[in-house]
Amino acid sequence: VWANLWEMELLREILLALFALAALLLLLLVLAAHVTANMSTSRGNEEKYFLTSTGEKDPSPSLHDPFSRELSVVIPAYNEELRIPLMLDEAMQYLENRQKKDPSFTYEVIVVNDGSKDQTTEVALQYTREYGPDKVRVMTLVKNRGKGGAVRMGAMICRGKLILMADADGATKFSDIEKAESALRDLSPKPDNMAICCGSRAHLEKASIAQRSVFRTFLMYGFHFLVWFFCVRGIKDTQCGFKLFTREAALKTFSSLHVERWAFDVELLYIAQCFKIPIAEVAVNWTEIEGSKLVPFWSWLQMGRDLIFIRLRYLTGAWKLEPPRKTD
Repeated sequence: VWANLWEMELLREILLALFALAALLLLLLVLAAHVTANMSTSRGNEEKYFLTSTGEKDPSPSLHDPFSRELSVVIPAYNEELRIPLMLDEAMQYLENRQKKDPSFTYEVIVVNDGSKDQTTEVALQYTREYGPDKVRVMTLVKNRGKGGAVRMGAMICRGKLILMADADGATKFSDIEKAESALRDLSPKPDNMAICCGSRAHLEKASIAQRSVFRTFLMYGFHFLVWFFCVRGIKDTQCGFKLFTREAALKTFSSLHVERWAFDVELLYIAQCFKIPIAEVAVNWTEIEGSKLVPFWSWLQMGRDLIFIRLRYLTGAWKLEPPRKTD
């Protein structure tokens, strides 16, 4: 009997110690989330301008202003001198052909050079010289912010009624924008004309799993679970770099965006769901392109950390859903 009582007491002490340790770890996690919550999303003086084809500076417009184009395409680019020409060739051919068929269709392409160390800006400016600075605009960030930071900087200076974010590698077939536009039109109701359409590669998942290692497949499912558990539900593919926004939805979501690295898509959709912005998802034609900047293990680890921090920071008030306001 005494032995059983002693064992029960020991078990109780162990459970209390584990509970105290878990509480301490949670407290440290919350403190870490708060301490690292301050992130600068303002633009430096050099980032308030576009570079024209002659290298001159042209002041940037604002997402807060009324739209003056039908479509804006935002392309974040970091060391993309080799991959971006194929993407821009495909995009410009599609956009020019569409404008020839419908002269009322107007567009702009914004290449955001995210502090590249190669000739990304010079390559993009070749398209500015070919098509004109009103159609192809190049913004060069002073330092590397991350994909999310680059997309946000580009989105906040768009002139389009619709805003498409598309990756510089051209992995998604550009003409699939028509599927996204159709899905936006079909969303009803659209509160204050806010709506988002996400390109999705979920239909390709079975084939991709067959080509992945067991470890990478485990990481993928782990990430999907963390996305579902902490932030976003109902979206099969949060990470596809092909997303279409109404101008109103872009202003509402990007005004509150904090994450500047790979997990920014998740925060963006988390914000949208908090504001009850309707979200559609359409299958897109996608091909894996060599040269990805995402390092499988460490990037997934960083994204997992960011997912936990996103939830904690909003729950504890370190981050707030901000009303759109015009700033520098």
